[in-house]
Amino acid sequence: MIIVDNKLNERELANNPIKVGIVGAGEMAKGLINQITRHTAGMKVIATFNRSVERPINAYKVSGIIDYEIVETSEEFKKAIESDTAIITQNLNLLIKSKDIDIIVDMTGSIEFSAKLTLDCIKNGKDILSFNAELDATLGPILKYKADKAGVKYSVAEGDQPGVTLNLFRFVKQMGFKPLVCGNIKGMLDEYRTPSTQKAFAESWGMSPVMATNFADGTKVSCEQACIANATGMKVAKRGMLGYESKDHIDNLTDIYDVKKLEELGGVVDFIVGAKPGPGVFVYATSDDPLSIKYLDYGKLGKGPLYSFYIPYHLLFFEIPISIARMVDFNDTIVAAIGGPVVDVITIAKTDLKKGDKVDEIGGYKTYGVCENSDVSRKENLLPMGLAEGCHVLNDIPKDQALTFGDVELPLNRLCDELWNEQEEIFNKK
Repeated sequence: MIIVDNKLNERELANNPIKVGIVGAGEMAKGLINQITRHTAGMKVIATFNRSVERPINAYKVSGIIDYEIVETSEEFKKAIESDTAIITQNLNLLIKSKDIDIIVDMTGSIEFSAKLTLDCIKNGKDILSFNAELDATLGPILKYKADKAGVKYSVAEGDQPGVTLNLFRFVKQMGFKPLVCGNIKGMLDEYRTPSTQKAFAESWGMSPVMATNFADGTKVSCEQACIANATGMKVAKRGMLGYESKDHIDNLTDIYDVKKLEELGGVVDFIVGAKPGPGVFVYATSDDPLSIKYLDYGKLGKGPLYSFYIPYHLLFFEIPISIARMVDFNDTIVAAIGGPVVDVITIAKTDLKKGDKVDEIGGYKTYGVCENSDVSRKENLLPMGLAEGCHVLNDIPKDQALTFGDVELPLNRLCDELWNEQEEIFNKK
């Protein structure tokens, strides 16, 4: 962080800010625009794309940006840049093709839209930072593969649990310890929550009911842990993760895990419901160095064999500018797959599904997502949660049963399906 803030201060003094294009203008994007504009030296929001202009206008006003223009052509875009005027546009190509933007930040939640955005950025040599764990959990390996081939940077941002966890993972590993659990501390989980049950909570925080449901029904934590698994090579100990419940402090829960089994799996991703301090993330690690073991005990981390490291928060949009700077100035990847899929998020029936039903969106009424090791999901032909929306059910599916590709008819002509098939061809050749 000291390196990042010093570099940004250098940029500020040189009047050479990192130039950011933002896609989406929801609550998190509004927070990011405010964070960059009011609180981040050496960085500037150049342009924001959204399907409607009302939300970015409001985001700019909240952030104190009063000098802006709504533009739709490359000529208008160029003139606004030359006059140092912030831009709002409904023409996404202006951001992707602009040489005056250093990096695109995807603040949308759609898999299909974000997949196309990411591919377009890669094709145009534009680095892209994603705040979309659902996309990365589904198609992260193929997107990282394509970005690497094109010499483009692709990463998931800090702020949500995957980025915070990977920071902690790297910190622990750098000190010579062996991470064996990457965990998420959740306040609650109820797989059967729906947009109806979450409506009041969502309204109180200015979010959509489906987003609130995604958090509550466990799909979000599954996507986040899949991102971490694919970035570290860790697996899940069982379908859905172990998901222990405890009111104790996370430091006191290391003995719930069997170190030998963890090592056999190469480490696991997991979550604990109700533990303190929450919300936060933790890494349990081990060491076989006698001197390290001695001084971990001296440092009040206990006698092992697992040692607890944690961060008691994740800071949403507040942390994203740090990720932007790490990518642009330090060529650093925050979260991205290191190869093919290790863990998938599979689709589970939230209620009894009938033949002919149409699966609704993530965080809806029909399904929820859980983690499964990729070798198992391939063997059982399980349907990824990221591809489930819009599918028509071909068979009656009882509540809590996993859906397979054979149980549904996929929508026609979707990019996400093409990318999934390509990902399978590259990483899961038989």
